[in-house]
Amino acid sequence: QIPVGKEIEGMNILGLVMFALVLGVALKKLGQEGEDLIRFFNSFNEATMVLVTWIMWYVPIGIMFLVGSKIVEMEDIVLLVTSLGKYIFASILGHVIHGGIILPLIYFAATRQNPYRFLWHPGALCFISPCSFSSSATLPSMIKCIEENNGVDKRIS
Repeated sequence: QIPVGKEIEGMNILGLVMFALVLGVALKKLGQEGEDLIRFFNSFNEATMVLVTWIMWYVPIGIMFLVGSKIVEMEDIVLLVTSLGKYIFASILGHVIHGGIILPLIYFAATRQNPYRFLWHPGALCFISPCSFSSSATLPSMIKCIEENNGVDKRIS
């Protein structure tokens, strides 16, 4: 039998990524004529980063009220606190193992440099990430952090 694919509802991410790649190559090939559109997209990206930063200042307040309303509705608070404590412990342990052992080993294998020197550089550890657990929310601050404090090229970051 030959498997027949079905059309799935939703966004075509692969198509969007391919279009963006081809458009970027085409704009770079245009040279000076494509620079105006490239500058527009860079400005649009910067404006989007500013909007995300503004939103992230207010998100913790909204989350606090959402979680608070659910806690008030709970009947057994002790069960909630013990379950939440176990979850927090497992999450922190997983982050420590992954971020403190696995990722530094990968960095060392790829660069043959001390990964902890890069990690402990002043300001390299941005503290927004553990508070929000959202990569899209922490991305602007992490990009700024690695560019300014660790000297990573803007094209790489």
